[in-house]
Amino acid sequence: MQGGLHHLTLITRKVQANVDFYAGFLGLRLVKRSAGFEDSAQLHLFYGDRLGSPGSLVSFLVWEDGAPGRVGEGQAGEIAFAIRPEAIGHWLTRALRFHVQATGPTQEFGEPVLRLKDPDGVIVKLVGTQALSATAPHAVADIAPEDAIQRLRAATIFTETPEETAGFITRHLGFVEGAREGNVRRLVAPVGDAIDVRDAAGFWKAAPGTGTVDHIAVRAASREAVLALKERLQAEKAGPTPAHDRRYFFSLYVREPGRTLLEVATDAPGFTVDEPEERLGQTLFLPGKSEAERQDAAVVLPQFGLPGEERIVARDLPFIHRLHRPEHEDGRTLVLLHGSGANELSLLPLGRRVDEQALLLALRGRSLEEGIPRFYRRLTPYTFDQADIRAESEAFVAFLEGAEQAYGIDPGRTTFIGYSNGANLIAATLFLHPGLIRRAALLRSMNPLDSVPQAALAGTDVLLLQGQSDPYRNYAPALETALRQAKASVTAVTLKAGHLLTAGDAPAVKTWLEGLDPAD
Repeated sequence: MQGGLHHLTLITRKVQANVDFYAGFLGLRLVKRSAGFEDSAQLHLFYGDRLGSPGSLVSFLVWEDGAPGRVGEGQAGEIAFAIRPEAIGHWLTRALRFHVQATGPTQEFGEPVLRLKDPDGVIVKLVGTQALSATAPHAVADIAPEDAIQRLRAATIFTETPEETAGFITRHLGFVEGAREGNVRRLVAPVGDAIDVRDAAGFWKAAPGTGTVDHIAVRAASREAVLALKERLQAEKAGPTPAHDRRYFFSLYVREPGRTLLEVATDAPGFTVDEPEERLGQTLFLPGKSEAERQDAAVVLPQFGLPGEERIVARDLPFIHRLHRPEHEDGRTLVLLHGSGANELSLLPLGRRVDEQALLLALRGRSLEEGIPRFYRRLTPYTFDQADIRAESEAFVAFLEGAEQAYGIDPGRTTFIGYSNGANLIAATLFLHPGLIRRAALLRSMNPLDSVPQAALAGTDVLLLQGQSDPYRNYAPALETALRQAKASVTAVTLKAGHLLTAGDAPAVKTWLEGLDPAD
């Protein structure tokens, strides 16, 4: 084994705050942005030094608006970067100026340590040390080269089996036992960086989620070295050891005896395999065989701006939501409401196919049923909680009022698209708050209200898209009748489909928005 840290991977809840901290405050370079290796709907960002060198890298899986995890036993809990000892004062002053929570400096293993918290609450230590040599520190305008972060210094594992954890790492990953301080033993690599093993017996168990470290990656000399380690681990019956070609490195995963996830990754081919050094981190790399597939993947990823760039500032509104701004915005907005069991990402690809130049505003339902997001509670598959419908419709109205101001939305150029449960909330809002929604496409919808109030919907355009074999189809005529009685302009189309959406839905909505009849 080559030994030493390759990268650390964490999970963040808000991508813009994460970028502002790691690229803006810490001055690291964003060296790669891509969809997740395992999940194309997940953004994965890598920060590091100027070259994206192994040993300088920290990466983040973006679980935008995801549930927080819990730091505890069976997981890495702290990360540390190396700086020059003389730079501690600079970073303390910088933390005060940027309103970043900081404590210290204190001494750990004879080195001055400034402890910070990132926006997710992760402990980030800046360690003044001369034990490591930097490869290519990233220079930014307001951080002098001598004050810049040099590389990774260490990561801390919390384990209730410190002997077994340390033994596994020294036996297989190229680290050797170093100093001990209190209940922490330091394992040191040949290049000088470290894994600190903390005795966490009696701590609560870790839980995955935002604000936690997903895994620690260490360096391997070659692909052959990774495969040889895999054979040794299998002979030792160390548990699953999946190996993957991650495009930028070849690696395997394994859990040490204390259950912390470790990765062993090669240095090669590195991040310049698909971007030249001067353009590292500028291109979003997406999976998919076709351009349409790649665009569908791109639209569900959260957007952000690097320091100095325009950015989307998400507002605190009644519904968790995702905003997607196209490169060339045309002033139109599509408000998207998902069906039962989905989330705010579900209809974004459909919205993009309906109007590639529209602002997309997608909401997440707040009424949970067995952990599944919905826009209102149901009593049976065909009867619904009327009080919840009215309460959520009121919240929806408040959301729209806030969103119009926060995001500069023109109500006159806004179309609401809902599917199933989300379509039904839009339908209820049409009757409960007439005049608010002027254009709506309701996919696989029905009337959710037991009693439909009188409403004047003249000037409101509604598209009803039903599925020919949809089991809910028998409930659709009542909604159409109520809309027509309220003087709404209704276009009703039946597709060759069931309750699920098909490839025909987006073209039908697009045709209707263009003023044509989708049935033609």
